[in-house]
Amino acid sequence: MRAAEWGLLMKVFKNLSLNGSLVDITSEGGKIISIGKTNSEGVDFGGKKVFPGLVDIHTHGMGGFDTMDAVLKDMLPLYAKCGTTTVFPTTMTAPHDAIVKVLTEDVPKNSAKLGGFHLEGPYINEKFKGAQNSAYIRNPDAAEFADFDNVKMITIAPELEGAEEFIHKTKAVVALGHTDADYDTGVKAAQAGAKCLTHTFNAMRPIHHRNPALIGAASDTGMYVQVICDGKHIHPSAIRLLYKIFGSERMVLISDSMRATGLPDGEYEFGGLRIIVKDKTARTESGALAGSTTPLFDCVKKAIEFGIPEQEAFKMASETPAKLMGLNCGTIAEGKDCDLLILDENTEIDTVIINGEIF
Repeated sequence: MRAAEWGLLMKVFKNLSLNGSLVDITSEGGKIISIGKTNSEGVDFGGKKVFPGLVDIHTHGMGGFDTMDAVLKDMLPLYAKCGTTTVFPTTMTAPHDAIVKVLTEDVPKNSAKLGGFHLEGPYINEKFKGAQNSAYIRNPDAAEFADFDNVKMITIAPELEGAEEFIHKTKAVVALGHTDADYDTGVKAAQAGAKCLTHTFNAMRPIHHRNPALIGAASDTGMYVQVICDGKHIHPSAIRLLYKIFGSERMVLISDSMRATGLPDGEYEFGGLRIIVKDKTARTESGALAGSTTPLFDCVKKAIEFGIPEQEAFKMASETPAKLMGLNCGTIAEGKDCDLLILDENTEIDTVIINGEIF
């Protein structure tokens, strides 16, 4: 290949502040090929901070769109604008055909990357259904979605009949949530292969000194914990507590955002239910929290506000979820996907880069 042709394939992003050091990041074919000063021409960012693009493994939608609408072409670009470069659109407890419609829709280009789908239900406990539609709750069935390789995570209640067999058989990462499971059930689920908790503290038994429930089980068995860090679902002290227990290696920030994210207060639909958003807080008519209205980037900023160190907060929304899901992104290193989030002097999003291309 001629040098001129090689130059057309390379992208150079110059003068970026990475962990306090000024570097140039060079990509080729969407991958990072070098980090360090270079004489090559490129886009100069004048010393602005750079972090890996964010990875949201639990999100239902934003900007008026919901995963269940099956409109990825409209929804995924909105995530990219908010700094989330890899998305796991999350379904609700719904009829089989409605979920299959989502799993078979076309994936757009020039948007945030689709990491795969997260099925939140339908295999959950009605007692802790939250904003899920109880009409479609059912016991785990390992065959129901087995043919869909794009299902990468499934949230289940491990106490349900057939749950242990399901965990053994599924190819997806299993998360435990919307559940009445006690400590022992959580430990057995982890031993069967469950990897994390869904929106920890929410829609599950709380910690008790004689029954530490799923959070105790996760602590003892090496499971990850998903955490909605919007300042509404969990008290800041509980965020700090989880960080002290699980650290940035096993604590994953999620948005759990729904279609009202980025829109005014009002009435919305979520999983077939009427949702009322007031003061940016989404609730069902019965008063249960119904996802968040906060993008993942704002959850990271909240974590920092609550006392989590900046580098650790960003790690919990990039490297840690990427590691859990087996992705080649989430860190700024040679060979990794060139997904970058560049911030301005006010710590707001300046530029988003996905696979080496400025979005």
